[in-house]
Amino acid sequence: MNAPTIIVGLIVLAVFAAIVGKGIYNRRHGRGGCSCGGDCGACGGGCRCGETTRHS
Repeated sequence: MNAPTIIVGLIVLAVFAAIVGKGIYNRRHGRGGCSCGGDCGACGGGCRCGETTRHS
């Protein structure tokens, strides 16, 4: 492996780690995305819809 390949690989790894880290941070701080789409009855208990989001 040459130096440019290693550098690009490290950049990709850093971006991936940042995305995963941000997701973990958001989840721990109650900012996890609720995928119910505004219909809290459709959540199936998978997310705390009323606690983390406000639906109009």
